Amino acid sequence: MSSAERHAAESERELQAARCRYVLRLGDTALVLGQRLGEWVGHAPALEEDLGLANLALDLVGQARLLLTYAGELEGRGRDEDDLAFLRDAPEFMNLALAEQPNGDFAVTIVRQWLIDTWQLQVYRALAASTDTRLAAIAAKALKETLYHHRFSSGWLARLGDGTAESHERAQRALEELWRFTAEFFAPDEVDERVHAAGIAPELPGLAAPWSAQVDADLAAATLRRPAVASYSWHGKRGVHTEHLGHLLAAMQHLQRTYPGLRW
Repeated sequence: MSSAERHAAESERELQAARCRYVLRLGDTALVLGQRLGEWVGHAPALEEDLGLANLALDLVGQARLLLTYAGELEGRGRDEDDLAFLRDAPEFMNLALAEQPNGDFAVTIVRQWLIDTWQLQVYRALAASTDTRLAAIAAKALKETLYHHRFSSGWLARLGDGTAESHERAQRALEELWRFTAEFFAPDEVDERVHAAGIAPELPGLAAPWSAQVDADLAAATLRRPAVASYSWHGKRGVHTEHLGHLLAAMQHLQRTYPGLRW
């Protein structure tokens, strides 16, 4: 093999690794957020919201299954969606740090969901035109679901923000608390840059303007104030998580860890 051929082969391996990592990030974010929403089942403020949050959780877990299955194939180590979901430790997960934050009260859950929904809208719209046809197909399906998710979360944001004095105060407080995690949405690293250069994924900073415009429109409808830019020290997509992810995984992975290889 010539030097040029070796270089080309190495570049292809690096691209494959970046593609796998990028897909894992999307899958992990969907899985972790779906798990968080599942914690509301039987505890939501009303039956309609209980069912609504459960439906969002099912959509997100479904997206995670497609993405993690694809990531396992790209990885080439024989791991399937279940292995990746249940047999990795917290530092191996690459979800956005916002997704792992605790549910808090209903306002916290809605604000967290709305922020991620608005981000996913931009990401999946762009990925639907990806040169990776498998990823484009997953994104196209996920986009249809995310449009509904955003209607649900932005609708509730408006009800809470433009509701009673207490609901407005709780929504604003949740927004102030969670806003700092949005800095990770548009902070590219070498993985993001490599998959963008290959036409697989969008340029993250380019998604900031449409995301911000949607955020401002939704906040205006909810009579809420956009928080100031805050410092940010967590990089979940690089495996640097808050303390909350470990507790979430302990619950989510308990059955598989306790009874390895269990089959129904």
